[in-house]
This record gives sequence, structure tokens and C-alpha cells, in this order.
Amino acid sequence: MQQTQATPSTNTRNRGFASMNTERQREIARKGGKAAHEKGTAHEFTSDEARAAGRKGGERVSADRSHMSRIGRLGGRSSAGRRQASRSDAPHPGTGNGQQEDRVAGQADEMAAEESRA
Repeated sequence: MQQTQATPSTNTRNRGFASMNTERQREIARKGGKAAHEKGTAHEFTSDEARAAGRKGGERVSADRSHMSRIGRLGGRSSAGRRQASRSDAPHPGTGNGQQEDRVAGQADEMAAEESRA
């Protein structure tokens, strides 16, 4: 295994996990995880822990108001398009559900592109 120097101006070598290349770190971590599972000491999430983690992630996402506004607007447009298509008793040529959804999706793509430019 080849060691690298801490800084170009010193003659000391880096030691430890952080100085290893990524491939070697992954190899060691994989062996450690495998050994922990075989030994029975590996952590496994309970349903309560998983629920708490999901709630925490949801809170983080919903804290971004502009993101929530954007996805709500897109969902509302998509929903309105489906409602409008399902209300028509005799659809006119060229206004079937698939084409209506394609049009709404195209509008959503255009809107997302406009927001990314802003």
C-alpha cells in the first residue's frame, strides 16, 4: 500500500482511514459491516426509528417553501387536467386523456425551466 505525504513541505506520512484512497476505505467498511452482521451487533432500524427518520426528512423538505410551492402548483395543474379530461362526455378528436396529460406535463416542464432561469 502506498502512503502519501501530509503536505508537500513535510516528510511525515498520513496515517489512518482518512488518508487511504476511497476504494480501500470502502473495502474496509464493507468488511466491518459484514462482520457486525455476522456477530449480531449491527444496528437495524425499528419501525419507530424509521418513522422518526422519515418525519425528520419530511420536515426538512417542507421547510423549503419555494420547493413546496413549485410541486404544489405542478400537482394542481396535473390534477386539473385529469379532472377536465374526465368530465367531457364525448371527447373531441385530439383531446384524449393521454394527450391532455402530455400537454400538462409539457407546461410543467416549461414552468420548471422558467424557474431555473430566474
